[in-house]
Amino acid sequence: MLRHFRRVRPASARRGMAAVRSWLSRSVVSFFRYRQCVPVVVNSRKRLLIRPWHKTVAAAFGVTLCAVPIAQKSEPHSLSNEALMRRAVSLVTDSTSTFLSQTTYALIEAITEYTKEEDEVWQVIIGARVEMTSKQQEYLKLETTWMTAVGLSEMAAEAAYQSGADQASITARNHIQLVKSQVQEVRQLSQKAETKLAEAQTQELHQKSQGGRDERADQEQEAYLRED
Repeated sequence: MLRHFRRVRPASARRGMAAVRSWLSRSVVSFFRYRQCVPVVVNSRKRLLIRPWHKTVAAAFGVTLCAVPIAQKSEPHSLSNEALMRRAVSLVTDSTSTFLSQTTYALIEAITEYTKEEDEVWQVIIGARVEMTSKQQEYLKLETTWMTAVGLSEMAAEAAYQSGADQASITARNHIQLVKSQVQEVRQLSQKAETKLAEAQTQELHQKSQGGRDERADQEQEAYLRED
């Protein structure tokens, strides 16, 4: 009996192990069949629960990486103080160049307008001087004639006096004195006008010479600054 019992025990043990393996196989097959029958849900969390653990971890890690903001790669040269200073200096030079161009254009336009006005004034002055010279020659010619007439009148008054026509001589001499006084007044006005004209011309020449000296001084100063 003891031998029979020892022989039977291994057979029952083998049958028990076979039953356990069969149950495990059926359980695994049922699990996979059930997994295939489960509908795929749109929700990402449920999909992650259905997927294998290594794929779930990979997906979660990918989502985490996507959530992390990617910092732009910094360029050491563009962020250095020297580069920032160069950029600032470039902006300043561009602005000053624009300002210089605008002021140069405005200055050139102003000088052009001034030159036009100066030319017109000079044309008027030249025309006035030509006319003045013509008038001067005319009055000098008339002055010579007038002096001749005065001389003749004085000779006539003297002749009247010598001939005994005292009233005629006095009248002639009074008339000569009157016209001489009138001409003298006009000559004084003419002399005043000539004096003013001479002063204006002198002042004009002085301003031109002063402007030339200032211009030369500015040029010398600019040359000195360029040498520095």
